[in-house]
Amino acid sequence: MATLVLTALGSAFGGPIGGSIGALIGQQIDARIFGPQGREGPRLRDLAVSTSSYGQPIARQFGRMRVPGTIIWSTDLIESKNKQSSGKGQPSTTVYAYAASFAVALSSTPIARVGRIWADGNLLRGAAEDLKVGGSLRVYRGFGDDPVDPLIAAAKGGEAPAFRDCAYVVFENLELAEYGNRIPALSFEIFADGGDESVSLAQLVPDAALPAQTPLVHTRGFADEGGSLASTLATIDEVIPLVCTSGTEGLTIAPRKVVEDSIVTLPPQLAADDRQQDETRQKQRSGVPTRAPSALRYYDEARDYQTGVQRAAGTRQAGRELMIDLPATLTATGARQLADASANRARWQHETVTWRIGELDPRLTPGTIVRLPETPGQWLLKSWEWFDRGVALELERLAPTITSPRPTDAGASLAPVDMPVPATRLAALELPADANANPANPLIVAAASAENSAWRGAALFVVQGSAMVDIGTTSKQRAVLGRLAEPLGPSPSVLFEPRSEAVIDLVGHDLSLSDTDLTGLAAGANRMMIGGELLQFRVAQPLGAGRWRLTGLLRGRGGTEPAAFAGHPAQTCAVLLDDALVTLDPLLVPPLPSSRIAAMGTSDPGAVLADLANAGLSRRPLCPVHPRALLEADGAIVYKWTRRARGQWRWQDSVDVALIEEREAYLVGFGPTDVPHATWPCDVASLRLTASERTSLVATFGAGALWVRQIGTFDRSEPLWLGSLS
Repeated sequence: MATLVLTALGSAFGGPIGGSIGALIGQQIDARIFGPQGREGPRLRDLAVSTSSYGQPIARQFGRMRVPGTIIWSTDLIESKNKQSSGKGQPSTTVYAYAASFAVALSSTPIARVGRIWADGNLLRGAAEDLKVGGSLRVYRGFGDDPVDPLIAAAKGGEAPAFRDCAYVVFENLELAEYGNRIPALSFEIFADGGDESVSLAQLVPDAALPAQTPLVHTRGFADEGGSLASTLATIDEVIPLVCTSGTEGLTIAPRKVVEDSIVTLPPQLAADDRQQDETRQKQRSGVPTRAPSALRYYDEARDYQTGVQRAAGTRQAGRELMIDLPATLTATGARQLADASANRARWQHETVTWRIGELDPRLTPGTIVRLPETPGQWLLKSWEWFDRGVALELERLAPTITSPRPTDAGASLAPVDMPVPATRLAALELPADANANPANPLIVAAASAENSAWRGAALFVVQGSAMVDIGTTSKQRAVLGRLAEPLGPSPSVLFEPRSEAVIDLVGHDLSLSDTDLTGLAAGANRMMIGGELLQFRVAQPLGAGRWRLTGLLRGRGGTEPAAFAGHPAQTCAVLLDDALVTLDPLLVPPLPSSRIAAMGTSDPGAVLADLANAGLSRRPLCPVHPRALLEADGAIVYKWTRRARGQWRWQDSVDVALIEEREAYLVGFGPTDVPHATWPCDVASLRLTASERTSLVATFGAGALWVRQIGTFDRSEPLWLGSLS
């Protein structure tokens, strides 16, 4: 349209010369607006996800790429149920879980290995080849001798396909709880042959005659979704110039490479009459300048293969920018260099020269880089044609080399953290009684934890002889579990100890503890079991690398004064009492020292075992307190003490503590606690010994200690010292 209008206007005002000028300008405008679009070649996609549809092509993958894959086989959802008991007298809960087995095709060309796998944007498999959820993965690299997958063979029988010459993976019993009980949107990092180096042109065009080394510069991976080979090469040629020649050896393709030592200087041009030479030069200078591309889109390796854009240096052109899509994996610096080089070439490609020489030098072939005598720059030999007056060489001006590439950055990326799935850490212990629990039921818990948050819980079992019986699962919440880094000295457990401290090494550096105040301590905050002692802490100070200093201790809580008075050596187990603990059914895990539980997580090579600590602690009566001795006028002594009750943490004035046990009973003994010389059962918290009874005991057995135990429904308390007889 512009050609017609401007030709008419030029003729009207300038005659034939004006018409020619108008036509030239109009052709350039029409070429910019209505010029043919680029060929349909390989496409760049924004992190497509796995699909399953008939007729969808399976792309050829080269180097390192992130691909969505195509689901080519799948089972129905696999349902499993687990019955979990909440303790004696409480209803059980049935938990349903779902898994799936399926196969995903990745590439129609062989691959070397599979790297990371993303599911719904999160890592399903890390760089260490560890699955983050339960299940198993098998990789078939896409060779002609790949075996039939055993799971597909079991499902399909004799009709099971082997999918040979197609790289694919098979997930077996992949747990789907993390993904809403559905097969998630998957994408895979794959490495084809030579995936750690640049992609070679020989991989893309295996039938062409290629030089020994033909790497595509900066290209770490490439995806070819089909179509004509010419379209694929044209896409590459926009960014990485290629030289294609056809001769007796067939098709020869190679990236354009300038070697200074091999550049040929052409002989002077044959003489021609002035009119012919002027017409030739006029024709050579009348080409429409190529529009320079302003940006390059690619897959950025540093940003987990997300689509990146690098813009070429230079002044922005008005209107819509021209962007090149290259379905290749690049670094940000490499993509910037390719974008700059493409824009630089486009600015010089419109300058061509026809050079006539008398005879053809055998070193000159299409794609050869030459120089012209007394003319600056380098020229690309595009083609030649024989004439009666020599050989006409069609030359194209090469862009000057960009000597200093500009540094660039890939930009920020919120990539998921790739943490290896850690092994399970496990502890089993019985806790002191709680006022909110049934005093007849043992309070047994499991503390399961791990080094980092990639842990996804574990299945729990009770060991019965040589068998393991399923008793449920843990949640993904990790228990705050650790060990004493330094010995913790003994304590009388009488008063709050503001300067007392304990140093704990937690199993995970990201696990944390919090501070509280005296009101929080009174309400039961910050309770921790260290060995057989229950204590509370006021201040938790992080020391780094998972080590914490706990200060302001309230020792011997819940009737654990004997354990506090004994102290604890280094490496004693420490467990914070919070909601992350798993309550165990005492019918399955009896409160016996011989009880043992096991845990098994997704990354555990075998069962992780733990013996039950503090067996019987929750149903053992508390040791009586406040011993008193009253001397009567006749020489008799009345020994008295104060009873306590399991789970009764608060002492209220003028209110008797609850009995908890079936009846009030005590055993007073004289001598060793395990084999006493004499005992007196009591049903009240006192015992009267006359002077003659005391004298007889000392005369018969010698001097010794007088102590008392409370007799509970299930056990006896620790002894309380009442005095000495001598």
